[in-house]
Amino acid sequence: MRLLKCGNRPIDEVPVNNTKSLLDRITIDPDVCNGKPAIRHMRVTVESILDFLGAGESTDEILRQYPMLEPEDISACLAFASRLMGRRYSVKETA
Repeated sequence: MRLLKCGNRPIDEVPVNNTKSLLDRITIDPDVCNGKPAIRHMRVTVESILDFLGAGESTDEILRQYPMLEPEDISACLAFASRLMGRRYSVKETA
């Protein structure tokens, strides 16, 4: 069983096969964060968490800064981003 990781640290040992339940933690509501994907209807966006992770913040530090979050919320952000990257994209030239 493969685990989601942040850097080389497991994110609370959440298995990848729980992706559906993880994605249920991501909500999109036009009245919350201007419709950006957020965590459990809170005003914490997936983008913010991914930015923190990309800047090298540890899961523990993010959870300390956002005590209302759970380790699974961070895993859900990664699963959401992974799902988006699995789609096919095309670039169209414009004048």
